[in-house]
Amino acid sequence: MTNTNYTEISNSDDCEKYVNQYIQDFQIRSAEIGKGTVIKRALPSRQKRMIGAWCFLDHAGPVVFPQGDGLDVGPHPHIGLQTFTWMIEGTMMHTDSIGSKQLIRPKQVNLMTAGHGISHTEVAPDTETHMHAAQLWIALPDNKINMPPQFDHYPELPVVEQDNIEFTVLVGEFLQTKSPVKVHSELLGVDLTAKESTTTRIQLNPKYEYGFLALEGTATIHGHELDDNNLVVLEPGLTEIEVQLHAGSRLLLLGGEPFESPILLWWNFVGRTQEELKIARDQWVNQDQRFGNIPDYEGPRLEAPVLPDSMRASK
Repeated sequence: MTNTNYTEISNSDDCEKYVNQYIQDFQIRSAEIGKGTVIKRALPSRQKRMIGAWCFLDHAGPVVFPQGDGLDVGPHPHIGLQTFTWMIEGTMMHTDSIGSKQLIRPKQVNLMTAGHGISHTEVAPDTETHMHAAQLWIALPDNKINMPPQFDHYPELPVVEQDNIEFTVLVGEFLQTKSPVKVHSELLGVDLTAKESTTTRIQLNPKYEYGFLALEGTATIHGHELDDNNLVVLEPGLTEIEVQLHAGSRLLLLGGEPFESPILLWWNFVGRTQEELKIARDQWVNQDQRFGNIPDYEGPRLEAPVLPDSMRASK
């Protein structure tokens, strides 16, 4: 397929056929975590495993809860990835095994690079009663997969306004505006919030694949309806797309070049071989210092799930 700009196609029927061959629409699944917190998992799915290096996407909330009943995720490990939290409403305390302790507030990003190995907790303060966030993982490329762990907090992200939409540039470059968030692959992440009902055309990199997720309200992506129950995916090849948003709607746009290597994602680990994942699990179970510890957390560590038969049998 060529990278033709679809606005140059004169026949409207041909234009629709051209664009629609690049667009897919997937239902996403829901689950409940903690005490009544509903998450909707868009990645990975059977239909779509990754968007660029983005390999995991949970939409958590919005939820209201009594004080003291917020999310409380005990110590758990990660390897081979970056965790990326975009907070929309509420607050959450991040604590990790390399000594980081950071409260994240709305319109802020926490980025934890697991690399060779790290553990962390995520706990809502006792006074908190709201939560709404997007939690994502980014697979590290082959040359960074075992890098030393680190943590970065980004209290302010650049914002650009166009077509009555507030674009917050979370990752990468958009509308000639660059995010300070440090990632290790060619990626894009943008929060789109409509001040009123509007239509815009988003310029795309034809080398990238993209995904749209509704965080609030609804939208239409070139005729494809988007709400909080589906993910609209664009395969590489397009140079722009038309997006219609209703007043107050908020979308998450992700993009990136297709990832360089096949990955394996199991539990909280991203690796390349089953042996890597088995070793990491054993080290967590045996409390190996690879994952450190979080001494000020009062509660048990998360237990690793049992390995699937296919992994236990592999050599």
